[in-house]
Amino acid sequence: MGKQKKKRVLFLCTENSARSQMAEGLMRHLRGKEFEVFSAGTEPKGIHPLAREAMKEIGINISDHWSKHLDEYGNTSFDYIVSLCDSAATTCPVFPGEGQRIHRSFSDPATATGSEEEKLDMFRKVRDEIKQFLYHSLCNKKTI
Repeated sequence: MGKQKKKRVLFLCTENSARSQMAEGLMRHLRGKEFEVFSAGTEPKGIHPLAREAMKEIGINISDHWSKHLDEYGNTSFDYIVSLCDSAATTCPVFPGEGQRIHRSFSDPATATGSEEEKLDMFRKVRDEIKQFLYHSLCNKKTI
């Protein structure tokens, strides 16, 4: 019997700098053997250094990630398209063979104010919220 084809998931947020990047790294870590994982933004800005740092703290390296515009995936079909902010959910185009859309809005940690430690705390909080969301939605074998 042949290998089963991996399901494809695309994580979207506006800047593809934090939330979708962390979701991509988390999903690869949690279910990378079963999923091809991608992320993109409607207005990519580059990865926020605190997103990399927050992920590194839990042993997930996203230093090789880069911000991508969702247009790069215009001809790609996905099993799941997951928007992580309200803006991306409303501006997301239709994809070929469009899969299941899932939306859950998370605070943008890149807008956090305060000291570097306070900002990093916001990245940690959002990272952990995304991890819980993934674990209870896409990573729950009963739902996929």
